[in-house]
Amino acid sequence: MHRAALSSRRSPPDRMPAALSLRRVTAAVAALAAASLLLPARGEAPPGGGERAAVRVGLVFDVGGRGDKSFNDAADLGLARAARELGVTTEVLEPSGAEDREAAMRLFAARGFDLVIGVGFIFSTDMEVVARAFPAVRFACLDYAPPPGRALPENLAGLTFREEEGAFLVGAVAGLTTATGRVGFIGGMDMPLVHRFEAGYRAGVREVCPACGVSVAYAGMTPDAFRDPVKGKALAVSQAAAGADVLFHVSGATGHGVFEAARDMGVKAIGVDRDQHDEMPGTVLTSMIKRADVAVFEVIRALVAGRFEGGLSSFGLAESGVGYVNEGPHAAGIPAGARARVDALAARIARGELEVPSR
Repeated sequence: MHRAALSSRRSPPDRMPAALSLRRVTAAVAALAAASLLLPARGEAPPGGGERAAVRVGLVFDVGGRGDKSFNDAADLGLARAARELGVTTEVLEPSGAEDREAAMRLFAARGFDLVIGVGFIFSTDMEVVARAFPAVRFACLDYAPPPGRALPENLAGLTFREEEGAFLVGAVAGLTTATGRVGFIGGMDMPLVHRFEAGYRAGVREVCPACGVSVAYAGMTPDAFRDPVKGKALAVSQAAAGADVLFHVSGATGHGVFEAARDMGVKAIGVDRDQHDEMPGTVLTSMIKRADVAVFEVIRALVAGRFEGGLSSFGLAESGVGYVNEGPHAAGIPAGARARVDALAARIARGELEVPSR
């Protein structure tokens, strides 16, 4: 779906326009960057000795944008929780391309925001550049991919996840519930991040069903592979036709097509990042949870408490950073015995007794 260059939502009443052209954003960045030189250093009390203004946090969405019912929406939940519980002021921007991503981050930084968050690995390179250009601003990147052989700027927090641990759990669910002995994995972009999901899923299936087969397909080699439901549906139909009766997608908005195919083919699907049951009730067996909301909230809480630190942080089962839907009506399709076995495996992973491969 076509989007304007940048859409904006903020918590204060004085709103920016709903869409900003890249030319206007670039001009605004230049003007605000100059003006920011006159701002007081971060952490200073405002003139007059009054209370310090609320912490301001800007978040820039990943490919797929808000409303993907997946990773972006999970990050948005964490931002909303921080506004509600910590009293921070928040604003979001939704880019449509690479130039807009960097421009959006520079815009927030030039306006003197305390923390700028980028949602997704695709921000990694641009965020490092912008963080070095604005050393007084803090930055955080979800799914950060560190540059080889180079240290992160001190004002940049790379938030990573042990996706393989959560994928292992839903792989075990798939292996315990398949009737055909064949399950499927459909990834978005063919890249190392998604490979971690695949590795964990394969290991989980193998742990509980050594004889089961796993079909694997990817939607493409570029970020657009995360927003191609037509391709997702075609791949899912192909896997189901070949006998796979449980399909795990790690493909963003492409997964909507996977859900449609699973429904049409009479097989089960597994969601990702958030509880995606409501995307296709009766078809979605469970979902692997990747708690972008937890990572976003925790980095904001650290900032508010004055203990923000740059560098890499990892969220896995032990940190409640990943998991799967195992309770309530949205997990009703998982037999009680299978759920108990998977939960026991989760406890072993969290205690460090079971290591999950990431590749």
